[in-house]
Amino acid sequence: MNIPNRFFSILTVLLLSGLFINSVTNSQFLHKNTAETYIIKGLKVPQNLNFAGEKAPLHLPDIHERFDKELHIITYWQSNTLLQLKRVNKYFPIIEPILKQYGVPDDFKYLAVAESGLQNVVSPSDARGFWQLLKGTAQENGLEVNDNVDERYDVEKSTHAACKYLLKSKEKFGNWTLTAAAYNAGNNGIGKRVKEQQVSNYYDLLVVDETARYIPRIIIFKEIFTNPTKYGFELEQEDYYQPTQFKTVEVATEIPDLIQFAKDNQSNYKLLRIYNPWLRENSLKNTTNKIYSLKIPI
Repeated sequence: MNIPNRFFSILTVLLLSGLFINSVTNSQFLHKNTAETYIIKGLKVPQNLNFAGEKAPLHLPDIHERFDKELHIITYWQSNTLLQLKRVNKYFPIIEPILKQYGVPDDFKYLAVAESGLQNVVSPSDARGFWQLLKGTAQENGLEVNDNVDERYDVEKSTHAACKYLLKSKEKFGNWTLTAAAYNAGNNGIGKRVKEQQVSNYYDLLVVDETARYIPRIIIFKEIFTNPTKYGFELEQEDYYQPTQFKTVEVATEIPDLIQFAKDNQSNYKLLRIYNPWLRENSLKNTTNKIYSLKIPI
């Protein structure tokens, strides 16, 4: 049966009208101002910031701008900062008592955040672990580092090593801010610049950009992690990563097969390596009969 031409005309008009309306609607949506859907606020740098009780001179324009930069970068890199906040509950309880044991200020736990984000990462210069220790520095401060065992990946042991290094720096420089700066640039590097520039204060020192940003980053991490809701980070207790319960098995002999060792201890190889990241191969050679403590998650 033939359909009248008039019906086709009406149908065409309706279709074209619909396309026009959709086109206008999409155009309006695409041209909405960003401010209608997302507000990016400028943040105010608090004026009472300090590191280990040593006040930051924020009245100096260059210092204020350095802190302002880090405050905005860390706050608005939301995903990264949020994940770091989640790790705090899991790792700060391990780090804090060790810092206290050595008399190192509690603020240095934020140095570990700035260094690694509380992860066992590897830097381009091959510094490793939470505290980003170089091989030589780690060995000088009591850690075993080789192809089979690398204790830089052990949170507790590497924190002990970092504290030993920090105390040496404090003895050399006399204040904690320069001590923290030396952790980034090295004792020799900071010592040389202090001598050349004839200053004794980190904030008076001309240093490379990485070291210039280092202390402000640490202090801003402290500020945000201490006051997360102030900067828009809202986490419930269940959002934080929880410490894992584990038992400790001490061994003073070689373990030729860590896969079988894990099975013998009602676990598996994956979990054994996750909770003992200092194990770097699938066996523990232990030619000196050293006592190792291995964590077996419960």
